[in-house]
Amino acid sequence: MLDKLRKIESPNIREVRGLGLMIGVELKQKVAPYIKALQEKKIIALNAGMTVIRLLPPLVISYQQIDHLVDALTEVLAAELVAVDV
Repeated sequence: MLDKLRKIESPNIREVRGLGLMIGVELKQKVAPYIKALQEKKIIALNAGMTVIRLLPPLVISYQQIDHLVDALTEVLAAELVAVDV
């Protein structure tokens, strides 16, 4: 999963890091609108600070679900989302 996430080509990504299935995708801007867009695509993600999307899937995640996650994150990062200060 980490390798697939690192292959996403997006100017918004600063770094993808992780240990096992605990993964952080650091962006160059605030992540709130991206997390909301992921939730609309049925992906549960949380923030870890202002600029990191935290992914912590269950250990029984399937390859099909991983592909769905990577596709959804790629789509969300390609969209022009405007950060909203809360």
